[in-house]
Amino acid sequence: MREGFDYFPAPAKLNLLLRIIGKRDDGYHSLQTVFRLIDFADSIGFRLTPQNEVRRVSHHSWSDADDLSVRAARLLVERYSVNQGVELDVVKRIPHGGGLGGGSSDAATVLLVMNKLWALNLTRQELQELAVSLGADVPFFIFGRNAFAEGIGEQFSPMDLGEASYLVVHPNCSVSTASVFGDSELTRNSKPIKIADFSSHEGRNDLQDTVCRLYPEVQSALEWLGQYGPAAMSGSGSSIFCPFADPERAKALLAKVPPYWFGFVARGLDHHPLFDFTGD
Repeated sequence: MREGFDYFPAPAKLNLLLRIIGKRDDGYHSLQTVFRLIDFADSIGFRLTPQNEVRRVSHHSWSDADDLSVRAARLLVERYSVNQGVELDVVKRIPHGGGLGGGSSDAATVLLVMNKLWALNLTRQELQELAVSLGADVPFFIFGRNAFAEGIGEQFSPMDLGEASYLVVHPNCSVSTASVFGDSELTRNSKPIKIADFSSHEGRNDLQDTVCRLYPEVQSALEWLGQYGPAAMSGSGSSIFCPFADPERAKALLAKVPPYWFGFVARGLDHHPLFDFTGD
């Protein structure tokens, strides 16, 4: 952590369900998914500056132009003529390309925190509308509650998912979401379900078979974790998760994760830690 910066969490998410309903004329896919917030998080540091500039001080393999955190702050500056700048320290824990929403969550935390620090007083709905331009998962983190999502993932119905712990395994490969959604063998015609039907479909992910075919490491992780419970893939991969009612059971299995993979145990959250950072 850098001196002079204030740090805020950017939690990961799991997709407990993911159904691809069809492809839209604009190239996006219509889907249904259940988003679950978990307490494994990146941290974003903020330091306000008098210069009207957004700058990332942490060094990563991707450029500022490709960093959703930087783009989120710049979007607020441009849209609301902010006369102050900010330096961002993006501290990563969530694996890149793992289907856990790390970049999207980072962007949402920037929108939520800057809304507060710059006293913009934007409502949750206004922030969600801004977030759509940054990425399909960003609005969910602004919504800030576990949800059944439809459309391209921006239409939310809140869900009470109860308590659970999850063992998450990342097989140290990064999945290209574009290549998965562009695959000719991807199922795109799943029948829509209602929220009440979720429990009987939990764990189904229409992207999983395609990802496992394209990325054998994901298949291996799925088979390994599947020995211990109903393992499934989150988002477009590559992370695999399994729910456990007993967190101690999950922690015991974490010690068995092969050393060439990355694993962690996370607890499900009911709300985003920054849920109250809007002008509602």
